[in-house]
Amino acid sequence: MTYRPTVRGRRLARELRRLRDEEKLTLQDVADRLGWSRATVSRLETGQTRPRPGDVADILDLYGVPSPERDALIALARQAGQRGWWTAYADVFTGSYVALEDEASEIRSWDAQLIHGLLQTEAYSRAVITAGRLLPTPEDVERRIDARKARQALLDRENAPHLHIVFDEAVLRRPIGGPEVMRDQMFWLADMARRPKVTLRVLPYTAGAHAGLDGRFTILSFPNPADPDIAYVEGTMGDVYLESTVETGQHGTRFDRIVKAALSPEESAHLLTEAAKE
Repeated sequence: MTYRPTVRGRRLARELRRLRDEEKLTLQDVADRLGWSRATVSRLETGQTRPRPGDVADILDLYGVPSPERDALIALARQAGQRGWWTAYADVFTGSYVALEDEASEIRSWDAQLIHGLLQTEAYSRAVITAGRLLPTPEDVERRIDARKARQALLDRENAPHLHIVFDEAVLRRPIGGPEVMRDQMFWLADMARRPKVTLRVLPYTAGAHAGLDGRFTILSFPNPADPDIAYVEGTMGDVYLESTVETGQHGTRFDRIVKAALSPEESAHLLTEAAKE
């Protein structure tokens, strides 16, 4: 099974890289001293492999890391190695996004094409998945819908993340699944917008050229200050995860500009209700 690093896994990988740099050792130096391959050390430092506490302990001993930092990092390795609910849908979730989304404290997202997956009704999801995924059987479609329902449970948790979604007015006008499906989806969005941790905005046609023309993206923020924001850009040819301060900052600025051009939450809710009636 492909390992998909969680937030804790990425944090551990960053710490292992930092500690090696402080010791002024190369990947090959570490590999030679531990009797490992250079690729093994590299995969641990880039979060490409599930960290085993014993291996992490060996690395920390090599670097001379004392407790309590040593104990904390080994505990982090144990937490990073735990499997989340999404592993039951490894055939559906092929990237790290859901594992990261599951631990986020804030989710900011812009989309010019679709309702965000966390806010889709079952009928809307079915129409999107059927049209976009080119799946061979109805069972494959239902499998993805079940996975999406499991993912949406995130919003019902006591510690649910703050969700700030902006989507283009075109999303309201494109009749995905037909009029009845769209009506129910619009009413569902209006209901979700009443939740204290959900903010929905619509970017109207009248906004003209705007900062979101390059395509959709999501910014994930986390409760632990040690975990930097991640900007996620999804594409048909693969997903991109941006973690540098410069890159996430640029996406944050872009999101702020889209928000500034969008309708207020109150105006957006009114537009959703009117779209549903239409």
